[in-house]
Amino acid sequence: MINRVLCYDVPVNLNAYLAKQKKTVDRRLDKLLPKKDLYPQKVHEAMRYSLMIGGKRIRPVLTIAACEAVGGTARAALDTACAIELIHTYSLIHDDLPCMDNDDFRRGKPTSHKVFGEAAAVLAGDALLTRAFQICAGTKDISDKTKPRLIALIARAAGSEGLIGGQIVDLDSEEKDVPLKTLEYIHIHKTACLIRAAIEAGAVLGGASPRAFRSLGSFGSLIGLTFQIADDILDIVGTKEKLGKGIGKDAAQGKATYPSVYGIEKSRDILRRKTDEALKALAGFGTQAEPLREIARFIAARDS
Repeated sequence: MINRVLCYDVPVNLNAYLAKQKKTVDRRLDKLLPKKDLYPQKVHEAMRYSLMIGGKRIRPVLTIAACEAVGGTARAALDTACAIELIHTYSLIHDDLPCMDNDDFRRGKPTSHKVFGEAAAVLAGDALLTRAFQICAGTKDISDKTKPRLIALIARAAGSEGLIGGQIVDLDSEEKDVPLKTLEYIHIHKTACLIRAAIEAGAVLGGASPRAFRSLGSFGSLIGLTFQIADDILDIVGTKEKLGKGIGKDAAQGKATYPSVYGIEKSRDILRRKTDEALKALAGFGTQAEPLREIARFIAARDS
C-alpha cells in the first residue's frame, strides 16, 4: 500500500521516495566498494554479499532526508549516507555470528558466516567498518573543516559508547531480569545511536543551525527507539517470510525486550507515544522535512 499523507499541504509518496533514494544509494555503494574479483577475492566478495543482498536502506535515506530538511542536497550527503550503511551492515554480520545471536538467515538469504565461514565474516565486517571511515575521509563533497566533526560523530555512535556498548550489555543481559534503565540503555545504544548519527550527519552536511541540529538529534533518538521496539514486537507477531529471518529468537535467548518487560499491548502504546514525540520534534520544520515525518510513521507501522 502506498503511504501518502497530506501534511503542510504537501503530499509525499513515501514508497516512491524510498525507492528513488534506495536506487541512488545502491548505485553509489557499488562504486564505493572494491570489486569482488579484486585480490583477495574472498573478503571483497563477502563484503559485497552482505551489503547488496537487500534492505530498505533506511539509515542512508535518513541521512539524505535530514540534509534536505535543512536546505542541503542529496548529493552532498550521499557518500556519508553510504558510509553509515557500511557500518550498519558490518554490525549485522557480527550480530549474526554464532558467538552473538547465531542467526542463519538475514533478509531471506544465508548469513555471511554460513556462506563464507566465521573468520571471513568477521574480517568482512571489519573491512566494511574500516572502509566507511575511508569514504568519509576521502569524499570531495565534504569540506576539510567539516570532516573531523562528522567522523567523530559517526565513530562515537558506532563505538563502545554507542552500538558496541549496547551490544555487549544486550549479551550480558540474556536470561536475566533487567531493570528498565538497562533495557533502555540496550535499545538506545544498540539501535538508536546509529540512527541518530545518520540524521545528525545529514544535518551537519546540510548546514543546520544549532537549534535545528538539536531538534533533528532528538527526532533521531526517538525514531531509533521506535525502530527497535517495533523490531521486538515483530519478533513475536511477525512472519519469517516477511522478516527474512527467524522469529521468536528473542524469547528463546532470554533477551531483554519491551514485550518481555511490558507485554505486547503496552509496547505498542509506547511505540505510538514515542512516534508522536518524534513528530513533535520536527514541529519547527516545514515541508522539506516531510520525508522524515513519513519515515517515522513508516517505522512505527512496518511489518518487515
